[in-house]
Amino acid sequence: MDTETAQLFVGLLTIAAGVGALTLVVLRVFAAAGNVGANRLGSSVSDSGVWLAWIVALGATLGSLYFSEVANFAPCRFCWFQRIAMYPLAVILLVGAIRKDPTVRWYAAPLAAIGGAISGWHSLIEWRPALDNGACEFQGPSCTFIWFREFGLSLANMALIGFLTILILLLVRFPARLDAPPDVSKSEPELEPSS
Repeated sequence: MDTETAQLFVGLLTIAAGVGALTLVVLRVFAAAGNVGANRLGSSVSDSGVWLAWIVALGATLGSLYFSEVANFAPCRFCWFQRIAMYPLAVILLVGAIRKDPTVRWYAAPLAAIGGAISGWHSLIEWRPALDNGACEFQGPSCTFIWFREFGLSLANMALIGFLTILILLLVRFPARLDAPPDVSKSEPELEPSS
């Protein structure tokens, strides 16, 4: 696979992940408004949320390794910080998904939030280089240098979408069942009519 094809592929995956995450948020809004169909669909996606978050983390990890090791795009300082947050997520989420650990989101979400904050800042200084304080200039390329834009997205933008998608997949939860019949065991007992 040549570099331009990889850029297109990763760009398309990023857009798909972002659209999927936004769809999940919209489904949650509709479910909160009482839409049973949105709740059912959202619950089925949410039940697979850790596996889907792992796929996003694995894709981001493999993509960053491809661009630095195969395409020879030298990572800047903020790129390294984003990797420090993303690479462990690929391992943590896999272990959590295999073990079906419902608490994995509480130790994966902080890493994703930190990575999201870093990639958010990195994205901002790419668009507004005047905000860069020169923190990257002594090691590697400038953090304002953009290797490519695919569909208007740079690598920092793609990382931001990846981290936000992981956060949404881990934290957006749906009510158990909106269409479940009421629990009759908790209702008041009926009184027998007296004769």
